Amino acid sequence: MENRVYRILVINPGSTSTKVSLFENETSRFEHSLFHDAPVLLQYPHVNDQTPFRYQVILDMLKEEGIPPESIDVFVGRGGSAQTQPGGVTRIDRKLFEDTVAAVGGSEHPAKLGVMLAWEFAREYGKPAYTMNPTNVDEYGDLARLTGIRGLYRVSHSHVLNQKAVAEAHAKKLGRKYADCNFIVAHIDGGITVSTHDHGRMVDGNMGADGEGAFTPTRIGSVPVLALLDYIEEHGVEAVRLMCSRAGGFVSLFGTADSDRIHALKEEGDPKASLVWNTMIYQICKMIGEQSAVLKGKVDGILLTGGLMRFDDIRAGIEDRCGWIAPVSVYPGELEQEALAWGALAAVRGECPVLTYTGKPVWGGFPFFEEE
Repeated sequence: MENRVYRILVINPGSTSTKVSLFENETSRFEHSLFHDAPVLLQYPHVNDQTPFRYQVILDMLKEEGIPPESIDVFVGRGGSAQTQPGGVTRIDRKLFEDTVAAVGGSEHPAKLGVMLAWEFAREYGKPAYTMNPTNVDEYGDLARLTGIRGLYRVSHSHVLNQKAVAEAHAKKLGRKYADCNFIVAHIDGGITVSTHDHGRMVDGNMGADGEGAFTPTRIGSVPVLALLDYIEEHGVEAVRLMCSRAGGFVSLFGTADSDRIHALKEEGDPKASLVWNTMIYQICKMIGEQSAVLKGKVDGILLTGGLMRFDDIRAGIEDRCGWIAPVSVYPGELEQEALAWGALAAVRGECPVLTYTGKPVWGGFPFFEEE
């Protein structure tokens, strides 16, 4: 085992926060979840425009902790929005950075800022930068891809990093290997994704940042297509694009993404807050039921994770409706910081393969449709 101590800065942007951790090898020295309320972020017309703001927030936090940025050896960020990628650790280079900025993968998930910020820090301080299991990892099966519109396909946009980390941890807890288990994993936070893990591969799930699934503190979720078209005619395409990532869900219904405020109102008996909160849980349960069908009911566990799992009524609601499918287990928060840090550490130690981003999607389409 190498004796050198590496300082690793983990940058994990979400729709309502930037979570930052400093690791020295496997040990976390500190972790901060820097909350950004929706009205602040909505000052920026595009998610890319948040980069200088979040960069400065991180610098200010490091200054408060007494950590010179130049003392950091490795920068690692959550990622997404580039072309689909295989799972694992990937070095952030200019091609990955530019494709992430351009969102060539078609999704504007705030997680993309992790790659962008890690690249900026690495370039400024002359250090390596990595990402691991970004939101655009693609392990889908063919049946999960096709839609009823020729040339329009479903792709993998999910909280892959945390879902895979939680699935690995739960398999270990069961005394088994991730590759031998079937799980449904729900990441429940500012964004909500529910995915199917079939023997170590994430074979299906909802496209949370694309307007599919349950509505969330910041996203609209699934909306009837014709009703949405009527809304677009009145309000415009860009308004709906914004609501798919930052201005839907609680933000549209209450004017804030602050789940603590909405939950407090619900606990006080406010009828509007109760309806919205309970509907969100109801819609998550429908998603879990849908994914259980993918596994033909052979489910070893339903795993609930993400920041909103600090509210126990979400667990209770899901257990009430879905507990018959499989045992429900809760991993509050997420395991993303550890997964990113340990992946980057393995990369700099030469203990794992480091992938190079190709700029080509993992899956290239169905030949019989392309040839017609």
